[in-house]
Amino acid sequence: MSDTTDLATYAMRLGDNALVLGQRLATWTGHGPSLEEDLASTNVALDLIGHARLWLAYAAQCEGRGRDADALAFTRDARAFTNVLLVERPNGDYAQTIVRQFFFDAWHLLVLRALCASRDARIAAIAEKAALEVTYHVKRSGDWMIRLGDGTDESHARMRVAIDDAWPYTAELFAMDAVDDAMVARGIGCDLAALHAPWRTYVETVLTDATLAFPTDGVMHGGGRAGVHTESFSYLLAEMQSVARSVPAERW
Repeated sequence: MSDTTDLATYAMRLGDNALVLGQRLATWTGHGPSLEEDLASTNVALDLIGHARLWLAYAAQCEGRGRDADALAFTRDARAFTNVLLVERPNGDYAQTIVRQFFFDAWHLLVLRALCASRDARIAAIAEKAALEVTYHVKRSGDWMIRLGDGTDESHARMRVAIDDAWPYTAELFAMDAVDDAMVARGIGCDLAALHAPWRTYVETVLTDATLAFPTDGVMHGGGRAGVHTESFSYLLAEMQSVARSVPAERW
C-alpha cells in the first residue's frame, strides 16, 4: 500500500468503529431504563457519530477518490467496513450494552490519548477533541458496570452473562497488522499491542469494584478490520443506509 492508502485505511478504521457503535447505541433512544440514562446513551451515540464524521472525512480526503464522509458511511457494502466485531454486537439487554460499551470505551480512550501525540496534525487534533468526550464515556460505562455488577442478584447474573458474551471479541482491539505497523513506524499511529496491559489492568479494577470475576481467556474472534463481519452487521447496515440508498442523488 502507498503511504496515503495506509493513512486512509487507518482513519477509516477509527471512523467505522465510532460509526457502528454510535448506530447501535442510537437504537436505545426512547427505550433507556430511565429518562436520564436514555438521554445519556443518546448523547454518547451522538458523540461517536460526530467522531466518525471527522475520521471518515479525513479518510476520504486521503484516499483521493472523490468520496466524502457520507459516501463512506452510506454507500459501502459490509465487506468494505473495517470496524472491530465488538462494536457491531447486538445490543441485547442493558447489561450487554453496557459491557460492550465499557470494554470499548476503556480501549478507545487509551487509543485517543496515544494519538494526541501523532505526527499527523489532523489525527492529533481529532484525537484530542474526541478524548475529551470519551473521558466521560469511560466514567459513565464504568459506573454502570459497578452499579449493575454490585446491584441485585438479577443484575449481577446478567452482567456475568454479558461479560462472557463480549469477552471473546476483545482481543481484536489489540491486533496489529501491516497498516498499524506502518503507522507506528511513521509516528502517526499507536502500538495497539502495548495498550493491552493498561487496558486489562483498568478493566480488572472496575470488575473487582463491581464484584465481578475477571473472565477466562478462550477462543477469540476477529476479522472485522479485514471486512469479515457477523450476520447481525448486515441488518444494522441495511437499516443505517436505507434512506441514503433509496435517494442516492441527495446529499446527507
